[in-house]
Amino acid sequence: MDIKDLTDEQKAEIKLVKDGLRITKVVATRAVKTSRGDFFVGMSAAWDTIQEDAGGMGTDLIDGMSEGEMQSAFVAQGMTLKQAKIATLILGMNVDLQAGMHAVGGGAISESEYGKAANAIRRKYSGLIAAAAAGKNGNGNGNENGDA
Repeated sequence: MDIKDLTDEQKAEIKLVKDGLRITKVVATRAVKTSRGDFFVGMSAAWDTIQEDAGGMGTDLIDGMSEGEMQSAFVAQGMTLKQAKIATLILGMNVDLQAGMHAVGGGAISESEYGKAANAIRRKYSGLIAAAAAGKNGNGNGNENGDA
């Protein structure tokens, strides 16, 4: 089955879900593998969320909310898909940089090697972040919704 096989009502439901999608947390992990060891870094960033593990609203506040109020709180505090793409790029860049620093700290690469790599990482991610902010998702079609 393909999307083109769906009814207009089914396509509208998918669009409704996609337009309302809110991401409350992004996670990025990296590993630098060298002959002198592996260096692993993982980071997560929570958006202003109501998840307990992210420091948002507590369960006492949530328990006192109606279903409609909870839904509004979830939607208001999440990121759009475009914002989440930008957030993953920002976080990914920082995780890449930190993984390199761990490799320097572990003596696997020199500070000079790290400096060259860090400059390239910053330059490449800056371009990707700018493209994402402009609504280009990197698949060549310029569709800001991320559709293929």
